[in-house]
Amino acid sequence: MKITVVGAGNVGATLAQRLIEKDFADIALVDVVEGIPQGKALDMRQSANALGFTHKLAGSNSYDVTAGSSIIVITAGIARKPGMTRDELIGINARIVREVVEKALSLSPDAIFIIVTNPVDAMTYLALKASGLPRNRVFGLSGVLDGGRLAAFIAEELNVNASDVVPCVMGEHGGSMVVYPRFTTVNGKPLADLVDEEKQKALAERTVNGGAEIVGYLKTGSAFYAPSASVAHMVKAVVTGSGVQMNCAAYLDGEYGLSDVVVGVPVKLGRTGIQEIVELPLNDDESATLKTSAEAVRKTITALNL
Repeated sequence: MKITVVGAGNVGATLAQRLIEKDFADIALVDVVEGIPQGKALDMRQSANALGFTHKLAGSNSYDVTAGSSIIVITAGIARKPGMTRDELIGINARIVREVVEKALSLSPDAIFIIVTNPVDAMTYLALKASGLPRNRVFGLSGVLDGGRLAAFIAEELNVNASDVVPCVMGEHGGSMVVYPRFTTVNGKPLADLVDEEKQKALAERTVNGGAEIVGYLKTGSAFYAPSASVAHMVKAVVTGSGVQMNCAAYLDGEYGLSDVVVGVPVKLGRTGIQEIVELPLNDDESATLKTSAEAVRKTITALNL
């Protein structure tokens, strides 16, 4: 098996490292900047003796190295810069994602695509339309990362392990994401039963701003440890065919009363990608917040002018 990571920045390179250390597939790391994927891949290969992995790792500026990939993860794109409008960011990243999809798909026609580039919901929608692939083979990072942030904050608040938390964060991977305390559990107990509404709102707000909080500390960078770990978790579910449930950015076709939009929802991942979209029994208020979040994504998708 071969897994391709497109984009050798902090997220992509750290993901490549996490995946090669799992030692279940060869890894191809691709970037447009000459020397970056080659140098980072060489550095990682030199850890094989200490870590004991046996699969191959190659870095390149050419897509030839990606041929025959089973999974292609797209992290390539730019971050929003001072003075740049949201529409400008969307336009630039849309061109990048479209080009990556077209080049990678031509060499790996059976691949599953996992999108990380922001705004991820809209970029996943674009990748799906540009590729012409069935929706089970194109999905994005959203709730695994947002849920991981929520779990970390709950663990701090309740003095438990983050692994004791099963988070539920749905909707847009952005300002309108929705935290559902009723479906978020701590050692099997709903969060709604463990903390009051004020604390629930505070935890949700910190989760929504989880990425910005890290940027505030780093000043010149953004999160990459948790994002790369989240994608590696998704990749592992596909590679192993585990069918494990997690929240991902997925194209909806009637589920939750939503159609022709990509938002974060619970899915089961396996060897064919999305095996099932899980529909939680949302009440009227919960459904309304999800639909509001989906409308925010639609506005972004509209800016793509597909």
